[in-house]
Amino acid sequence: MTKADIVDVISSSTGISKIETEAVVKGFLDTVIDALKDGKSIELRGFGSFKVVKRAQRVARNPKTNEEVIVPEQHVPVLKVSKEFKKTVAESHN
Repeated sequence: MTKADIVDVISSSTGISKIETEAVVKGFLDTVIDALKDGKSIELRGFGSFKVVKRAQRVARNPKTNEEVIVPEQHVPVLKVSKEFKKTVAESHN
């Protein structure tokens, strides 16, 4: 599902125009990105939490040459889904 698909679904279910819905979806995504860039975390009850975690430096291997390379420490965004989210998805696949 793409962002355009999400906009279509929300627009048709709420009656809000696609242009307005797209602005809201874009605003939400920009807000999440900006908050994570500023070192903040976001918690959406029943959905999950977004945060930035630090991955330590590690040694990896180039599969073509089998040469060891050092992957530097880095900060990456993560989404940890809520228990309710996991349960709902699991139940829909049973």
